[in-house]
Amino acid sequence: MRLLLPLLALAASCADTRAARERGAAGLIENTPVYPAPKVDRCAKLKGGGAQSRCDEAKYLADLYVRRLSTGDGVCLDGGFGEAPGGACLARASVADVATGMVLLEVREAKPDSRWFHRESNQFWFEEGALVDLYLQEHGY
Repeated sequence: MRLLLPLLALAASCADTRAARERGAAGLIENTPVYPAPKVDRCAKLKGGGAQSRCDEAKYLADLYVRRLSTGDGVCLDGGFGEAPGGACLARASVADVATGMVLLEVREAKPDSRWFHRESNQFWFEEGALVDLYLQEHGY
């Protein structure tokens, strides 16, 4: 008993006081889907020539865009990723959180012809490489 009481007091004093984002219903077990970066670089598939250099330049711009995203930014997730969400945007999302190498997007509005239509109000983690790949895909690479 004498040993148990000090151990309980020590355990009670070891609380995590770091700031954390509220994860809603996920609680202790995070259940937000993660979109990983592709294993093979889209530009590497082009194998030299002018197409690969244009793809590499687009990839550089995509890297800059993705790394500058911050909480509260609005993005077009379908039909113009990398541009301000306009009339041609099929799915609008908002950056809910950022982590090292990852971005949490919440789908806010999706048109019926978007692949995100049945996923409104849901959150998804994207690795930065996955968003860069989406940028390249939407720009024809």
